[in-house]
Amino acid sequence: MKRRQLCGWLIALAALACSAIAFTVPAALRPQRQPPAFQATDVTGVQWGRDFRLTGHDGKPYRLADFRGKVVAVYFGFTRCPDVCPLTMATLGQAVHLLGDEGGRVKVVFITVDPKRDKPGVLAKYVHAFHEDFLGLYGDRKQTARSAAEFKVETGEHHSTPVFLLDPSGRLRLVVHAETSAESMAHDMRLLLKAAGT
Repeated sequence: MKRRQLCGWLIALAALACSAIAFTVPAALRPQRQPPAFQATDVTGVQWGRDFRLTGHDGKPYRLADFRGKVVAVYFGFTRCPDVCPLTMATLGQAVHLLGDEGGRVKVVFITVDPKRDKPGVLAKYVHAFHEDFLGLYGDRKQTARSAAEFKVETGEHHSTPVFLLDPSGRLRLVVHAETSAESMAHDMRLLLKAAGT
């Protein structure tokens, strides 16, 4: 009788052990959440590209925090730039268009490195040629230099600068090279928007 009771207890313990294994093993084997597959260079966590204090072509002061909740594309250039700047701005316009309704959650800001010539009216006409919602920003010489340094941009006219993508929380996440396609930009913008909604 005691042997039967002992066998019963052993069987019960074995069943409990198996059920515990069956419960815990699948959780341990679950695939870890993978980071988004960005096509641009992921710079998440860098301690630069955090802010600027500039004036918009509409005369209003702006900081990065003013665009919280949106993906922000920051691009440094100047309106007399003959090729790279207009090509990049046109690509940004196409990318926003490709996003459809989600494009309203993206803000493209063009920061001039030539504020002496790029007056508010010139900036407004320039950025609106690529998209009606694009914003031109300018500052005095010190503000311009400070903003460029914050994003590690050289302000000489012969330097090609990338596009910087910040997520809706205001963190710099991606560096997009000027030759990137509109489809690639839209892909990464969409991932940043999607991550913000989860």
